Amino acid sequence: MVAESSRVPALTNALAVLRVLASRATPVPVAALSRELAIPRSTTYHLLSVLEREGYVVHLPEARGYTLGLSVFELGTAYLRRNPLERIARPLLLRLLDQVGHTTHLGVLHGAETLYLLKESPRHPVVLVTDVGVRLPAQLTAVGRAILAQLPRAQVRALFPGPAAFVDRTGRGPLSPGKLRTLLADESARGWSEEDGHVTAGIASVAAAVRSADGRPVAAIGVTFPAGTFPPGPGRDGVAAQVVGAAAEMTRRLSGTRQP
Repeated sequence: MVAESSRVPALTNALAVLRVLASRATPVPVAALSRELAIPRSTTYHLLSVLEREGYVVHLPEARGYTLGLSVFELGTAYLRRNPLERIARPLLLRLLDQVGHTTHLGVLHGAETLYLLKESPRHPVVLVTDVGVRLPAQLTAVGRAILAQLPRAQVRALFPGPAAFVDRTGRGPLSPGKLRTLLADESARGWSEEDGHVTAGIASVAAAVRSADGRPVAAIGVTFPAGTFPPGPGRDGVAAQVVGAAAEMTRRLSGTRQP
């Protein structure tokens, strides 16, 4: 059967344009879009014209490039309003924030990356890279590994088939399939994951997986803090226990059961 995307190449290319713009911090020129997507410049202009008319992109003459428009933001906020993960997680993240006094997150697995959906911060937060919408290498983040640790080994192997699939940010963390496999086995047995300086030097996180009604890991709740606040050991174990409790409560709510 012919793939659906091959029947609507204009839609496929338009979505590709939006993905490129979403991945760039600065406006992207037409020539760069055309080159990266391997489509004619005339086609790129036509796609941008339609997307601009509908509000999905904006042309910035001073920057000689295009960036995402308000319609993309509206779609994103509509998703956040309607997604049950966020609705269920927000009060739990706020309660966890009150308990531990440090930034709490909800994240999901997006390919081999962690995608952060929610973030609740204290009044005077530490500056973190884990903002809503940010993606980071899943094997380096506690939130990502909490999910990976609950996946079948074959699925993890497909996401991280070899050393080339691993990203190094600070020189710490698993950088090969074997090291990741060993770490995930330990964290699966323990019931929660942690990272210490793997994403940002001096910053640590602990996280636990959230499961759907059928037992699949669908997200993870995490807490991020300066590494010296809760050194490895009993102090960090206590924070992890609270995170595990929040994740278990979210799992119960997703499955429609009440806390005993």
